[in-house]
Amino acid sequence: MAPPADLAPRESRAADIDKVIQAAASQMVKKDDDRSRRRSPEYYETKSSIFNALVEAIDLSQLSRLGPEDARDEIRDVVNDIIALKNVVMSISEQEDLLEDICNDVLGYGPLEPLLARDDIADIMVNGAHTVYIETEGKMQQTNIAFRDNAQLMNICQRIVSQVGRRVDESSPICDARLPDGSRVNVIAPPLAIDGPALTIRKFKKDKLTLDQLVKFGSITPEGATILQIIGRSRCNVLVSGGTGSGKTTLLNCLTAYIDTTERIITCEDSAELQLQQPHVVRLETRPPNLEGEGEVTMRDLVKNCLRMRPERIIVGEVRGPEAFDLLQAMNTGHDGSMGTLHANSPREALSRVESMITMGGFSLPSKTLREMIVSSIDVIVQAARLRDGSRRITHITEVMGMEGDVIITQDIFLYDIIGEDASGRIIGRHRSTGIGRPKFWERARYFGEEQRLAAALDAAEAAELVND
Repeated sequence: MAPPADLAPRESRAADIDKVIQAAASQMVKKDDDRSRRRSPEYYETKSSIFNALVEAIDLSQLSRLGPEDARDEIRDVVNDIIALKNVVMSISEQEDLLEDICNDVLGYGPLEPLLARDDIADIMVNGAHTVYIETEGKMQQTNIAFRDNAQLMNICQRIVSQVGRRVDESSPICDARLPDGSRVNVIAPPLAIDGPALTIRKFKKDKLTLDQLVKFGSITPEGATILQIIGRSRCNVLVSGGTGSGKTTLLNCLTAYIDTTERIITCEDSAELQLQQPHVVRLETRPPNLEGEGEVTMRDLVKNCLRMRPERIIVGEVRGPEAFDLLQAMNTGHDGSMGTLHANSPREALSRVESMITMGGFSLPSKTLREMIVSSIDVIVQAARLRDGSRRITHITEVMGMEGDVIITQDIFLYDIIGEDASGRIIGRHRSTGIGRPKFWERARYFGEEQRLAAALDAAEAAELVND
């Protein structure tokens, strides 16, 4: 029989309160979404008239000196005065919507503001001015958010990319950028995008996920999480592999949490999105060419340069080209514990992709020599996957063992097996240990004082496997 509410554990009551707060926040968000529904042409005409009057009445450059709330209050006061002077007839709710829209246009990202404020959204996808999709809880859904026209959408895109010193226009229609909170942004503009600018935002959660939280979500078992902790602490060279939206960057962030605080870490990314918590971190970011086609700094330039910066660990946000060769060189020349992500659907495919990226980069190395280099550089591949029900799982923890002839030999430590699905379409599966007594990195773990924890995790995983069987 359940205990009375007043005698329930404090943690349980706190969890209930959190649920109530989240439900209330969700309702508020839905109201924000309703506010941003498609407007009538008359609404946009009124808004444009008032906005133009606002620009004439106030020095927008002075707003940057005010705090966000003070700037909003200033705009609202002036807009209310303009509405009164122009004798604009509208209801109180319409006036509130207009004030909010104008504040978002001046200070934020226009109609996107309600979506950016939500922490339950993983992706925002804008396909032209009148079509906006979001991904939440692993599912894609269309919203009622809309821009006035493609010109307004293009202005918002320009505002986003200009914050990181980039541009998007007809001469440079593809651009990667980031928001101040680290969310990743991609813009592709006309003429390449036929139906208007296409804007894609990969949102980051305000509270960074940890391995413990991944265990609660079922992405990995406690024993598997302990293995990953030991891999991070023992300076194993790691590749995080997975498809689009599988959680590679999140997993890489989780692994870097176990790097010692005394180590010097250098990150190389196209758009800086890693959120390392260590005190000694140098963040590097690529740069596109300027209008004259000059000044480009590629990922390979960054990786080569960071070798001169006395790094102890090198973290590459995403390996997608010839920089794979330089990362392998770094891993093989004293920078143990380096990490990177790449797109691949299995650990075996990840190794093949590294080989093909190096070959396509113009390196004319014999195939066997290249594979020997891969084997001597990469210790562990962690495979992440997004399943068909939208859930994310760590499906493989795999060691790179060595060579047999011309073939790279790998060994799985942990696997995820899909058993079936329930009535609501959710995937049912389980993580299992493959029963490896001593992984190849055992001696490395012993060197870093993690031997007993590793042995305990492997024993616990094997015991759990016997129970499941």
